[in-house]
Amino acid sequence: MAKHSWVQGFAGAITICDPDGIILEMNDKSVRGYEDQGGAALIGTNMLDCHPEPARTKTRELLDSRRTNVYTIEKRGQKKLVYQAPWYQDGRYRGFVELVLEIPTEMPHFVRQP
Repeated sequence: MAKHSWVQGFAGAITICDPDGIILEMNDKSVRGYEDQGGAALIGTNMLDCHPEPARTKTRELLDSRRTNVYTIEKRGQKKLVYQAPWYQDGRYRGFVELVLEIPTEMPHFVRQP
């Protein structure tokens, strides 16, 4: 489980993996979101095994290239923003963070001036 208490109570799902795709941490929302695939038992397993092709190959490419990947999905009528990005510790690439946030179907968009 995630070591920081604020992460556990965060409204979005947070999943952290190492450069090989091994799941290191999941917050409570992530555990619940992946319950049908094993929930907390996924910690220590390779998240690539949870992805069918072609998603598995794309995810492997993201891990290797260290590129950020952002998209939306809809699951059971709920729209979600998925943000996957590399994380670093002391300047060294350590893997990826996946943040999944539920978003309303319609929402305001603001253009801010510099």
